[in-house]
Amino acid sequence: MKKKRILVVEDEEKLSRVLELELNFEGYDTTTVHEGDVAVKKLREQKWDLVLLDIMLPKVSGLDILRDFREIDHLTPVILLTARDRTHDKVRGLDLGANDYLTKPFEIEELLARIRAHLRQSQTIEATENQFLTVGRLQVDLNKREVIHDEEKIDLTPREYDLLTYLMKNKNIVLTREQLIDHVWGYTYVGDTNVVDVYIRYLRQKIDKKFSIPYIETIRGVGYMIKDPEQ
Repeated sequence: MKKKRILVVEDEEKLSRVLELELNFEGYDTTTVHEGDVAVKKLREQKWDLVLLDIMLPKVSGLDILRDFREIDHLTPVILLTARDRTHDKVRGLDLGANDYLTKPFEIEELLARIRAHLRQSQTIEATENQFLTVGRLQVDLNKREVIHDEEKIDLTPREYDLLTYLMKNKNIVLTREQLIDHVWGYTYVGDTNVVDVYIRYLRQKIDKKFSIPYIETIRGVGYMIKDPEQ
């Protein structure tokens, strides 16, 4: 079986060496770089299965690298590593397309568990490449990560997109807020489940209200469901 290739972008040489040793021991093919400009070159020249990306880097910041990378690759999982613990930094990183966020210092076992989870999810996405999700006149191109309604493209943040696709993959099925948190925000999310309500409201503004079609239903006391309004 071909080894999964992981790029570690971390300027703390002691930490990057530990990560490289641990990941190699787990059977991953690991490459480590310490500077942002080198990371940009590696990401553009080679294909990776997962990226561990520090935010604080010399020459080019991790968030700038992430923004640049997401312009050419929407699928490869990116886990941010940073000493920062402010909510603003987490939100900014996730909105730019990061899949996860780990604050230093962290336990290596937790990092390895998250890597395994994201690699499994990535394999599922790859298996459904070139497929479309359709509900009524709403369509998602899973390969391009594009959302279209009647040939009009809808711009969503990465979190809005993840929430919409999970609802569409489970259309006509009622999903609880806890299920949505686990599958969209991740099992390590710590916070109020009201965040689901906030993002549902964002989706309704961009889709339901814009096109005057009630795709997303609120199931009082339970959660939400997306259904084909024409059925």
